Formats: sequence, C-alpha cells, structure tokens
Amino acid sequence: MEVKVQNGEDFYRTAYNFVKKHAATDNEFINRFAKGEISRDEFIRFSKEFYHFTREWPSILSILLVNTPDENDAENLTTILVSELGDSDPKKRHELLYRKFLRSIGIDPSDVVLSKKVKTTKEWLDGMRAYFASDHFEALGAEFGLENMAIPMWDKLLAGLDVWAKKNPEFSKMDIEYFTFHRELEIHHEEAMEDVLGTHKNNPEAQKKFISGADGILNLEKKFWLGLSDKMSHN
Repeated sequence: MEVKVQNGEDFYRTAYNFVKKHAATDNEFINRFAKGEISRDEFIRFSKEFYHFTREWPSILSILLVNTPDENDAENLTTILVSELGDSDPKKRHELLYRKFLRSIGIDPSDVVLSKKVKTTKEWLDGMRAYFASDHFEALGAEFGLENMAIPMWDKLLAGLDVWAKKNPEFSKMDIEYFTFHRELEIHHEEAMEDVLGTHKNNPEAQKKFISGADGILNLEKKFWLGLSDKMSHN
C-alpha cells in the first residue's frame, strides 16, 4: 500500500482504516466461517492450525520485545507478553485456555503440537518472526496490523463458533473461553498501539516502513485463512 506523507494523526487514521478493511479479516474463508458455512474438515483444520499460532505467539512476541529500543514501547509489549503467560500464574497461560477448547471438541492438544503445520500456517508464523526481527519501524507496523485486525477477527470467529455449535450438536458443549477472553482484551491492545511510532510518527521513512510491515503481515494472515479451505491441497 502506498501512503502519501501525512502528519502523525492523519497517518494513524489512514493506517487504522487500512488495517480494519484488509482482506486478512474479510476473505472467502473467514466470512464463511462467520456464517457457520464451513465443512467439518475445515472446522477441525482451523482448530488445529490456530492452536499452532496460540502456542507459538509468546515466543514470536518476545522477538519483537528484545528488538524494541524504546522503553515505553517495550513496557507495553512486556505487559502483553506477561499476560499471555498467565500474569505470573503458569496455570492461567492463555495456551491452556485453547487446550480446553481442543479437548472439548475431541482433539488431544499433544497430538497437534507434534503435527505438521499447513504450509500457509507455517509461512504466517515464520513471517511474524521475520518482521519482528527486521527493521524497527516495519516491526512496529506488523504489530500494529496484528493488534488492530484482532477485533474484526474475534467477532467473526465468535459468530461462527456460535452458529457451528447450534448446527452441530456434537460440538454444542465446546469451551470457547479462549475466544471470548481474548475479544475482551483487544480494545486495550488497540489503545496501546495508538501512538506506537512516538516521536517518529511524522517521519516519511518511518511511515513508509510502518505501512509495509502492516500490509506484509496481514497479507500472510489472509493466506493463512485461505489455506484452511478444503479447496487447498493439504498434503
């Protein structure tokens, strides 16, 4: 995405709107998911592949933390990371909430840990690591993109899980605390990213790299969602 040089406030508004409308959360698969119009294989595939993200997210976020020179930015990232790990209580680690979801739909989390990822899942996770270890402004843009696409994503996932449970009695007792819990957190994560460029928000080069990072990571996420479709090869 090409963005004309703008003052800081206008730039953030442009970046925010760009993320909210990105195909990462408005594509053929996630829109079908939101309506409960996915196959059983697609539902199971989503459940397993999203666990790879949930399980690896703390390690991915730590890469951004150790490569963040600004102390205030690092403080916000530390808070998010500590939250992911249970706020000093290992039994409240967010991954464990997802494990409860998997068990409630008859999937053993240990089997998923050892399973091979779908190609587009691996590319998305590897892409996050690459962006977070790259140029600082690109990394901030990638994190901005991920945090600001989250609310549209959770809203579609929650809608889809509700419809799916109603249409498929065998999944009516699935535990979705992981999803509802994270939806409640996201507004705070968006607030933490409101002025993430700080004193650099009027810097043309910083703006360019920031948008590049946001667009790049969201394009990988779009491919992640499309890669879950039955239409794709999963050999």
